[in-house]
Amino acid sequence: MGNYFELEEHQRLTLNYVQSDDISQDIKTIIETAQMQVQSAVNTTLIIRNWLIGKRINEEILLGEERAGYGSKIIKNLSLELLDNYGKGFDFGSLYKFARFQKYYPEILDSLSSKSQRLLSWTHYRTLLQVEDKLARDWYESEASSQVWTVRTLQRNISSQFYYRTLKSQALEKRDEEHKIMDSMYNPRLEKLEFIKNPMIAEFLGFSQDSSFTETELESSIITNIQRFLMELGKGYAFVARQQRIHTEKQEYYIDLVFYNYILKCFVLIDLKTKKISHQDVGQMDMYIRMYDELKKSEGDNPTLGIILCSDTDSDIARYSILHDNEQLFASKYKLYLPTEEELKAEIETQKAMFYLQHNEELD
Repeated sequence: MGNYFELEEHQRLTLNYVQSDDISQDIKTIIETAQMQVQSAVNTTLIIRNWLIGKRINEEILLGEERAGYGSKIIKNLSLELLDNYGKGFDFGSLYKFARFQKYYPEILDSLSSKSQRLLSWTHYRTLLQVEDKLARDWYESEASSQVWTVRTLQRNISSQFYYRTLKSQALEKRDEEHKIMDSMYNPRLEKLEFIKNPMIAEFLGFSQDSSFTETELESSIITNIQRFLMELGKGYAFVARQQRIHTEKQEYYIDLVFYNYILKCFVLIDLKTKKISHQDVGQMDMYIRMYDELKKSEGDNPTLGIILCSDTDSDIARYSILHDNEQLFASKYKLYLPTEEELKAEIETQKAMFYLQHNEELD
């Protein structure tokens, strides 16, 4: 590869719009389209520049790979020279990120010519560099692109270990080790698990760790922050109702929160508990699911899912209650603050162990 990269045809500025009878609106459309395309072209050029710089640095480091500290010395000397010539943006940390970027994404220039893939911004990729696990990094990249995550959303999801809190990720890792033999096989339980987060990080609700609040207050805060709560739940969720009334001939019942997931094609019921889960909570949600399937579910909907969102889970409940081996019923723990990375990893492992107890499986 040479020392420069010729821009592809798709990167050149082209303005296509349908002319109307409103000259003011037409000119606004031209300006806004031009701004978007210029931003896209600048972003693409920035990615190409940083990748090429990283590639050249990595090639130079390889020449002296047997010398201890050679790579750091190369980057340090380069940064001193480049800062004098070009100013901010070429310090040691930036050059180090360029080199890592090229290592993590060796084929990214190929994707620049793909019209089917939305290229993220350089700031997105810079944020992704902090994820060392390739499976997780690829997942975050794909989700950020398909779900149009802002950099702030991407950073929060990385910081809150969003990938690892998705129970399906454990199965994905195992499938990767087995060369993805199961890729072509449909497993409805694994499909559901991609949409169940445990623990659920809800620092945006505004409650302090040691504050006291009622289930009604918790529900109201979720409604106030519904957009963030939907983001935390994951993709495909749409809010349906709060305190939805369902009734039989004998009694009325009220479900705290009801959502519909258009990917799973099913209703998702959430029962809020400010205390540790109990077997009464499990029995209540099991009844809600059965009633909802009979009274609310339409033809074409898949069976209803139920999530008991509680302050803590319980191993005995997971093992011995009707929660055990139930494919429609889940318990998730919420945390009202963003823990440290170590605390969060420990909590994820605890909840994963609880999941395996529920489904009578061994923890790998």
